[in-house]
Amino acid sequence: MKRTLTYFISRAGRPLMLGFSIILSLLALSLTSCQPANKDSSGSKVNISFSEDASKANLDGRLLLMFAKSDKSEPRFQINAGLNAQPVFGLNVEGMSASESISFDDSVFGFPVSSLADLEPGDYYVQALLHVYETFNLSTGHQVKLPMDNGEGQQWNRSPGNLYSKPVKITVAEKGKVELNLVMDQVIPEIEEPEDTEWVKHIKIRSEKLSEFWGRDMYLGAHVLLPKDFEKHPEAKYPLMVFHGHFPSDFGGFRTTPPDSDLEPDYAERFGVEGYNIMQQQEAYDFYKRWNEPDFPRFLIIEIQHPTPYYDDSYAVNSASQGPYGDAITHELIPYIEEKFRGIGEGWSRFLYGGSTGGWEALAVQVKYPDEYNGCFAACPDPIDFRAYCLTDIYSDKNAYYYDSEFKKTEVPGRRDYLGQVSITSREYNHLELVLGDKSRSGQQWDIWEATYSPQGSDGYPERLWDKFTGDINPEVAEYWRENYDLRHIMERDWDKLGPKLRGKIHIYCGDMDNYYLNNAVYLMEDFLESTTDPYYDGEVDYGDRAEHCWNGDQENPNHISRLRYNSMYVPKIMKRIAESAPEGADLTSWRYR
Repeated sequence: MKRTLTYFISRAGRPLMLGFSIILSLLALSLTSCQPANKDSSGSKVNISFSEDASKANLDGRLLLMFAKSDKSEPRFQINAGLNAQPVFGLNVEGMSASESISFDDSVFGFPVSSLADLEPGDYYVQALLHVYETFNLSTGHQVKLPMDNGEGQQWNRSPGNLYSKPVKITVAEKGKVELNLVMDQVIPEIEEPEDTEWVKHIKIRSEKLSEFWGRDMYLGAHVLLPKDFEKHPEAKYPLMVFHGHFPSDFGGFRTTPPDSDLEPDYAERFGVEGYNIMQQQEAYDFYKRWNEPDFPRFLIIEIQHPTPYYDDSYAVNSASQGPYGDAITHELIPYIEEKFRGIGEGWSRFLYGGSTGGWEALAVQVKYPDEYNGCFAACPDPIDFRAYCLTDIYSDKNAYYYDSEFKKTEVPGRRDYLGQVSITSREYNHLELVLGDKSRSGQQWDIWEATYSPQGSDGYPERLWDKFTGDINPEVAEYWRENYDLRHIMERDWDKLGPKLRGKIHIYCGDMDNYYLNNAVYLMEDFLESTTDPYYDGEVDYGDRAEHCWNGDQENPNHISRLRYNSMYVPKIMKRIAESAPEGADLTSWRYR
């Protein structure tokens, strides 16, 4: 879930107070363009087209119209669900051509303003963007239209090839009266790939498994950190540490020089820390020095690139709508890396770690492939028990947006700080996603969970766990989630087989004031692990007092520091695990040179 901090660091919006009949109308329309039916379409009208200089092709995609009160950055970089949410409206386009103009009127659904008719008078900076979709012919027989990742990590506001207009300043003189023509004549440029260095190598392979599923060439990549004196010790073979997480543009947290002397200190609002950019560079340089110490074990560390057309990250498991990413990573990518860079290549020598999305992946991959890895360190994992899917029990709750009550309507919170202050609700998160893309195509957090955990629908897209507009939960989809991706349920259900294979391998860490309430699921997992496992799981579950999202088990340092030390903080525990579990005759020496 870590990536949500990029866009969703503090979100809020006002609730929609709609009558039952209006909601029914909205549900029918939401199947196509997510347009509310209660607005008169005779008010605002914004026409959007694109120039032939930008593209001569007819294009499919999600067309977004964005407003911002500030010119601190382009409107496309100010869209979020927090207290500073800026208005955005979206609809699908198919075969849009340069000669065509698409109109936004009062009926097009938006967030946090639900309709252009509700836009308050004032000055705005306005921008349009087309998030381009490609057509995929899946091996399941379905044809779907989705945004292909183009090297940016599935981020719609900076994906190469997307068209956009330059921001223009307008004045809305009367509430809900917007008339404007916008031309998208800009194209987001390609992203340069990182170059190899002495320490970090970059690889990309075509995955046979994924290419077959998607009906086109699909690739997996990785950034590989080499141990000290790799070339000087051709006899050495190395254990592997897999750092799971979001799409990494390069290997992070490793720097061979001290912090830049001319670097202006910035302020990290998330942590309330001055000069955090300097701290980050210092921590990266400190890790480089530790990596080279005589007694530091020699490992390979990899960060994987596995974006999908649904998100910046596949969640590293097989799924109905995304294909066999789990098998592709474990049986194609990792063996390729181990062969190329002299990995030991056996299950006892592989370890998994990560935070948030990476925390869920570390645990899920260990559970799904128990013999292929020898331990996981899962920090602040995304929900690992769907009875606590953040603050929703998907099995017993009827609605994900509102608490059950006869006479009042109370929204389910979506984000808090360590003092419990709520800034975003579950509905607000999901309604922003609904604007950015229907059919789980927003590229955001709740949609990727759906794209990963849900069965594939008859149209080829993931089935909805709940109605995206109303929040009403589909119990049949929830049951599919339980049997296939509820990690606590799977472990409890299959412990007689999994228990002996997972003993000593499970380590879970979470702050007890996690911003997204992820600690609730960890409590439920701990209850099972500590009280009902036979054999005993013999691992670790730990909590950070008042710690927010991304706490990773460090009881000595603040979160803003410990989150920069993933690559070294679990090494002592990994070494202990190797000593206790390596099979007889295993290579425990060639990689321990000084």
